[in-house]
Amino acid sequence: MTMNDKSTVAEIRARFDADVERFSHLETGQSAMPDSPLFLDLVTEAAATVCPRAASLLDIGCGAGNYSLKMLERLPNLSVTLVDLSQPMLDRAQGRITQVLSKSNRISAIQGDVRAIDLGRERHDIVLAAAVLHHLRGESEWRDVFRRVYQCLKPGGCFWIVDAVLHSEDRVQELVWRRWGEYLVQIKDEQYRDAVMDYVRKEDTPRPLMWQLDLLREMGFTGVDVLHKRLKAAAFGGIKA
Repeated sequence: MTMNDKSTVAEIRARFDADVERFSHLETGQSAMPDSPLFLDLVTEAAATVCPRAASLLDIGCGAGNYSLKMLERLPNLSVTLVDLSQPMLDRAQGRITQVLSKSNRISAIQGDVRAIDLGRERHDIVLAAAVLHHLRGESEWRDVFRRVYQCLKPGGCFWIVDAVLHSEDRVQELVWRRWGEYLVQIKDEQYRDAVMDYVRKEDTPRPLMWQLDLLREMGFTGVDVLHKRLKAAAFGGIKA
């Protein structure tokens, strides 16, 4: 499938608009991603460990708000900025998070594409991006988003990613794809496997994990590290010096 055959932003938005409920369970996370609860726990604990005095969180591709909610369990005084393509997702996230915040003015929501949103400069202590960056297309988009995330972080801030990753060796990619398919059948059935794999083929353009780690370093991040990887998903990030 060529880049021109991939889903448009409007098509991706429409799918998420209609799929809010599936992303609204803190206990299970995104079930199609192996070890989703572990990823959620590891990333938020790492962010809280690196930035224990953080005041501001930016949640890119927030979905229904699971990562922000988990982050607030660890750092309850955070102000939260939510970004998502889908307004229904934002509405669900904002409603869930408002219930645990002491003041409603500590949350803001921005509906739009991270490629087009002004992230500001030195505005946030923690940036999380879970299951969203795989929608970036050409290399220039990846570099631009990573650069703007770096710029929006305060010195000492951290950027943590949970996402699908590509494998550089085709034979390994085929192996991982097959094993992921087996996992999807185990949690539901073959019809579910086929439906998930079909929209992933249509929507996603992930990059190899090592390529993204190198890009983090290139942008200026230090302490770049991997927290966990299983099959096609990985959790990793870095710190702004």
